[in-house]
Amino acid sequence: MSGTMEAPRPGPPPGRFPVGRHALRERRMKEKRSPFPPVFWVANSIEVLERFSYYGIYFGFGIYMEYLGYTRAQLGIVQSLFLFISYSVPLISGTFADRYGFKKVLIVSYVAYLPSILLLLATRSYSGIVLTMLSIGLAAGIFKPLISGTVRATTDTTNKTLGFGIFYAMVNIGGSFGPVIAGKLRAISWDYAFLASAISIGVMLLITIFFYKEPPREIEGASLKEKFREIGVALSDVKFAVFLLLLGLCFWLPFWAFFNLCAVYVDRNVDTAKLYLAIRGVFGHGFADFLSHEDESGVRRILGETISHTGYIIMILQIFVSRLFERFKPIPSFLAGFVLSAAGFVVLGLASSGHATLVFLGIFLFAFGEMISSPRIQEYITWIAPKEKAGLYMGSNFLAVG
Repeated sequence: MSGTMEAPRPGPPPGRFPVGRHALRERRMKEKRSPFPPVFWVANSIEVLERFSYYGIYFGFGIYMEYLGYTRAQLGIVQSLFLFISYSVPLISGTFADRYGFKKVLIVSYVAYLPSILLLLATRSYSGIVLTMLSIGLAAGIFKPLISGTVRATTDTTNKTLGFGIFYAMVNIGGSFGPVIAGKLRAISWDYAFLASAISIGVMLLITIFFYKEPPREIEGASLKEKFREIGVALSDVKFAVFLLLLGLCFWLPFWAFFNLCAVYVDRNVDTAKLYLAIRGVFGHGFADFLSHEDESGVRRILGETISHTGYIIMILQIFVSRLFERFKPIPSFLAGFVLSAAGFVVLGLASSGHATLVFLGIFLFAFGEMISSPRIQEYITWIAPKEKAGLYMGSNFLAVG
């Protein structure tokens, strides 16, 4: 112990906190999360119903086409046109929503959606199915930017991350339950599956009319012509144009091939009775029965569309995967995800050679790769884009998807 006494340290001025405590309290006050307005929750409820309806039709559509006797080549043509329409129209519908309001354009999308889905009850010819699916793609494209736009308009810097996290959770909830319910219903009659989707759209219409209140937002001044001009400017960047081409061919093409064909592949090429036994052994009779149906010979089989998607895996693991890979650079992460997804395709192929349960591993690998790669695409685009054109480049990203 020292023989001299240490002089007392001066305290904070009267009426003031110590600097550390004061700064901490001030920071906490600044970071206090804003509450979400009611329209935020209304919009997310609409999103669940729309994804329920959309994916309830989309994931089982290949099985439906085979049921009608059409080839997979014909299925590919329909789905390619469908995706092109549904990912091109948002550019136009977003502009109209800025001008006329989200609520009015939402109602327009329902007016296109509802009769198109009901037409599936009566349409059996190939040309009729093509036109009907294009009409559904148009409706989906009109709808696509409106709920995310509502989320953007009703959140701020304190709650935006949580707000979009809730939004993407709603997408995956609707996208997971839609194929399950539609699959159970189509095992009885395809008409029931289509009616369920139509009822979902009808409920969306009622919710929008009575509960959706136009959110305050900044009106974007760019006209449609100006937007197309801006896209041309972005595509004049050769590096960015090549990136979009490679992204479309190497990532989005196999990505949509998985969603277009996986349900058909599982339903027709894999021993779905073994899949039922595997699920029953892990989760019990109730859960396995919910995902299956009894065929003509009394054997319970898993319905292809009930498991042939990634929404349920993403709901559980996306946050964990994002945190795990946020420390790595975008391109290595993207490539790692791409390799895992490719491995998922290989494993899925092996499932048809007597190893039915490999389906679960194949879907899991594809989902894990998707969770790694998909978020890093946008991050890489913001990295290669000039700072003053980051928004423009991000807006042009949809061209690779279609």
